[in-house]
Amino acid sequence: MISKIFKTRIVRDGSMCFIPLTFDPRDVFGKRRVPVKVTVNGHTYRSTIAAMGGPPCVPLRKSNREAAGLEGNESVSVELALDTDARVIKPPADFVRALKAAPPAWARYQELSFTHQREHVEAILGAKKPETRARRILNAVRMVAARPARKRV
Repeated sequence: MISKIFKTRIVRDGSMCFIPLTFDPRDVFGKRRVPVKVTVNGHTYRSTIAAMGGPPCVPLRKSNREAAGLEGNESVSVELALDTDARVIKPPADFVRALKAAPPAWARYQELSFTHQREHVEAILGAKKPETRARRILNAVRMVAARPARKRV
């Protein structure tokens, strides 16, 4: 498995955090934007190397930062490993039913990136009250159905 271990300082700007890379990912992974498994402070999560208008970095969401016991701005050792596993999100049954009941929402949902699918599912699963869950499902279906279809080449 292709991987790289390096030391860096987590960058935190308000609630946003990211892990700056100290190397060019093309030299290690063959391209700049690549899916990786990130291990920091004993916690492993899946992400994608991004540039976000500057040097390459890996986003560090609040949930992953907290799971790793980090605040931000710490110096850490990081391992990035090429993530070749399939990126599949299993949406909850009630969400799938709602998507299928609102054509073309199901087809458009399947075109979404792993990250966008995950964000919709996490928002729905994070609801504490049934009415909040129902509202989040309705909103997600509306958003997905309103997306333009992806052009097939």
